[in-house]
Amino acid sequence: MDTKPPQLLNLPGGEIELRDARTGRTNAVTLMAFQIGRTAVTWAEFAAFKRGSDRGRPPHAPAHGLTWFEAIEWCNAASEAEGLAPAYARSGRKVEWDVAADGYRLPTEAEWEYACRAGSSGPHHGPLEEVAWTAKDGLAAPTDVAQKAPNDFGAYDMLGTVWEWCWDYADPARYADYRSFRGGGWADEAWNVRASVRRGSAPDAVLEDIGFRVARGACGPRTAKAAQGWSDEADRDRAKVRGPIPFGWTPLRFD
Repeated sequence: MDTKPPQLLNLPGGEIELRDARTGRTNAVTLMAFQIGRTAVTWAEFAAFKRGSDRGRPPHAPAHGLTWFEAIEWCNAASEAEGLAPAYARSGRKVEWDVAADGYRLPTEAEWEYACRAGSSGPHHGPLEEVAWTAKDGLAAPTDVAQKAPNDFGAYDMLGTVWEWCWDYADPARYADYRSFRGGGWADEAWNVRASVRRGSAPDAVLEDIGFRVARGACGPRTAKAAQGWSDEADRDRAKVRGPIPFGWTPLRFD
């Protein structure tokens, strides 16, 4: 079995504009250079740091049906095994990111979309049928990674195949500690498989079509609470609801 760590691509720094569909706000983000996985983490790679999890699994298919918590725990385990500083400290449902750590981590949404677009500006970084596995392909499960064309950064399957967990909260005013995921899955229709589409779910939710792709790269001093388009201060501000709380909303309480 292949137990090598994920292959990483070196991405240059650059800019990306993100849009929040609910609020209509846009946010221009300047990114430092960072690394990101050439593919999503496969079952073979996942099993290298979580023994037994590959039983009956195709080794080169993306690991999926994983919670956000499982993804960050894998990142820490892989970092420790390679002598890198773990990125995360977890206490119950609370997770803190040490932005100075050089270990594996989940990409921020800004990093993910920047890596996905690879300089393109449309909904896809190439003809969808050439770069993504979607409902049109009629798959019953995700196939091996890197079977369709990569984007201009050399990243495979950033659209289709499996959704990929990111670091950021999805919408802390409405969905408490839900985390975001990006990219679309093998059973999604084309309209749902676009570079800008974002979804979210609870960090302990098991959803069959979600996996993850790792990033690496220290991006600030250890005490920093902001990096690569993410900001703790912005999260707290987004969690505030001015006026009565709409029915069904669950604002995240940080303290």
